[in-house]
Amino acid sequence: MGMLPILIAGVAALAVALIAVGIAMSGGSPSISSRLERYASEGGGRTDEDSSDRESMVVAGLSRVMQGQDMSARLSTELARADLKLKPAEFVLAWIASPFVFVGAALLLSVVFSGLGNPVVLAVVAGIGAWFPRIYLKRRQKKRLQAFAGQLPDTITLLANSLRAGSSFLQGIELVTREARPPISEEFQRVVREMQLGLALQPALGNLSRRVASEDLELMVTAINIQSQVGGNLATVLDSIAYTIRERVRIQGEIQTLTAMQRYSGYVITALPVGLGAILFMISPQYIGPMFDRPPEAFGLPLGIVFFAVGLFSMAMGYLFIRRIVDIKV
Repeated sequence: MGMLPILIAGVAALAVALIAVGIAMSGGSPSISSRLERYASEGGGRTDEDSSDRESMVVAGLSRVMQGQDMSARLSTELARADLKLKPAEFVLAWIASPFVFVGAALLLSVVFSGLGNPVVLAVVAGIGAWFPRIYLKRRQKKRLQAFAGQLPDTITLLANSLRAGSSFLQGIELVTREARPPISEEFQRVVREMQLGLALQPALGNLSRRVASEDLELMVTAINIQSQVGGNLATVLDSIAYTIRERVRIQGEIQTLTAMQRYSGYVITALPVGLGAILFMISPQYIGPMFDRPPEAFGLPLGIVFFAVGLFSMAMGYLFIRRIVDIKV
């Protein structure tokens, strides 16, 4: 039991370090004010006094500390892109608690799989737990962006037809909020709210582009901004953009189909040795135990650990090479 306090302190230090690195790797600082963000969101009009009664003292205190900082603004943008109804302080607290939850689950499972109680394994589990919220956030962003991109061509066509019918651009956006499905309907509803609060069309569309981070959407927003300055038939321009986006989606789908075998080969080749080693370690730790014995040793470490590190590095490099080869830009 003497190692337990040291292990807990090490896990806490590792979690804080990984969280700091993850926050530093977040996106750039947004330009819209926090007050407009609050009123333009789905729960628009809710004040801080209304929400403070329903949140814990820890969340409220951390929110006051983070208020006005770039970290809070970046996390707000990241959470909006993932459609997570959380405050930055709530996400940070969940991020801090995640490694301890993972380590606690590993210690409970160590009753069945004794290998999970190894300090090295617990350190690895803590690292996975520290990165899990960030990975989950990115996965939600990617899934939502794919859903948005799939609906965007039909949405642009709907806007173009609305303009041909004599409606204004704002009326066309309101039509999209009624006829389209989430996430496009939700994002365009925020555009309508921001314009109702007095924001001009171009800044509102710029905020939409910042929240969604889609190249196709940026193309549409740029075309609308140029048309508003120089004039022209916006419906025809939107039809051309919709056709271009559909062709890009079609070509990307063909590329994904043609490279599917290579991509999944990379997944299997990378995950199979690691997964098999982890299963063997949990089922029979004494089978993997000789890897940590001395002698033999090299560079002051057991030779098995050196070979293991070299193998992980080689698999990681192979996986990166495969991803770069099949990552074809359209």
